[in-house]
Amino acid sequence: MLDSFTIEGGIPLRGEVTPSGNKNAALPLMCAPLLTDEPVILHNMPEIRDIIAMRKLIESLGVTFEELTPHTWKIHAKEVRPSDLDPDLCRNVRASILLAGPMCNRCGGLLLPPPGGDVIGRRRVDTHILALLKLGANAYYDRQYHFEVTGRLKGTEILMDEASVTATENAIMACVLAEGTSILRNAASEPHVQELCHLLNLMGAKITNIGSNVLTIEGVDKLHGAEFTIGPDYLEVGSFIGAAVVTHGEILIRNAGIQYLDMVKLVFNRLGINWNVIGSDILVPENQRLVIDPDIGGAIPEISVMPWPAFPSDLMSIAIVIATQAQGSVLFHDWMYPSRMYFTDKLVGMGAQIVLCDPHRCIVQGPTRLFPEKLESPDIRAGMALLLATLAAPGQSIIRNIRQIERGYERVDEKLRALGARIERSA
Repeated sequence: MLDSFTIEGGIPLRGEVTPSGNKNAALPLMCAPLLTDEPVILHNMPEIRDIIAMRKLIESLGVTFEELTPHTWKIHAKEVRPSDLDPDLCRNVRASILLAGPMCNRCGGLLLPPPGGDVIGRRRVDTHILALLKLGANAYYDRQYHFEVTGRLKGTEILMDEASVTATENAIMACVLAEGTSILRNAASEPHVQELCHLLNLMGAKITNIGSNVLTIEGVDKLHGAEFTIGPDYLEVGSFIGAAVVTHGEILIRNAGIQYLDMVKLVFNRLGINWNVIGSDILVPENQRLVIDPDIGGAIPEISVMPWPAFPSDLMSIAIVIATQAQGSVLFHDWMYPSRMYFTDKLVGMGAQIVLCDPHRCIVQGPTRLFPEKLESPDIRAGMALLLATLAAPGQSIIRNIRQIERGYERVDEKLRALGARIERSA
């Protein structure tokens, strides 16, 4: 039987919450220690399912993990061995592909079963392979992904054929020990990419233009150990902003990573949401306007995802739920993933007025009262969005397959209960 949440909705959430470390930063940062035989210490590690699965994969390569505290890990890749990676673990965590770049440098290659992750449409691996080919690796697919290197990777100029986050991270970890200088163009620049670059520089790498879409990487002969603190998960912050809004509550979010929320604030402002910045915290007040701002001339506004620093695809599901509680119409467009919008039928079943135009676009008309329902979480972000919808719906709802949510959100039920939510977990 699938684990589930039972939620009694319609209760305003109030109190304080602190987001966990950024999942999408923690995953590549766990791979970076493969590039040195000295220990690396990472603080603020989130305790979530994807991290646990990734740890098991890395441990199978001979790497040791020591938990200095519940959220501080010492990772030591003193001796690394090529290994047959568990296909089931690779299927469960998309980030298994991030082992390719480090292992090309450390062990001359890797045999990788197909990576999995959220079922939100086709997710290309081509960009990873093309980048490693440019650096001199032999990379191809034959029911598994084969990465082989003879000698040392060679620095070069790489134009990424898409601004893929994980492909950029793989290319960075390959370039830092390549011979010569590499230039990555059309590189992703999300906060988690920036954090990987900062850790690698602490380890002795030479990466410049961090935060831009053109990175210059001067290869070095050797990296050493370092210590780094992972920043807050801005996607979790956006989710708790949404939880405050849809329940008409008031939440103070500690250590919110406000430097990463500018575009989120611009988009949420268009949905009639605002918050106050207090040092490194944000306060989401109770009285939100919740009126959708039309475009000039009264046209229906469009909220579209784009690469950083634009609005992130991973917050699209949260924004859609918020829009069901705001007055007016808005078009959402996620061109990145062809299955991101499919969860909206579950919101329609709860009473939302949503027209699914095609796999990439939907129109939301609000506000509508949401009713309790029995649901199943399809992926991390849609699962969290459905959780927000049940918190807004007076009455008892049940969400099954919550392991999907727990792949990306640490102790989310405990955090919500601390804010006054009536939510119970059952196996």
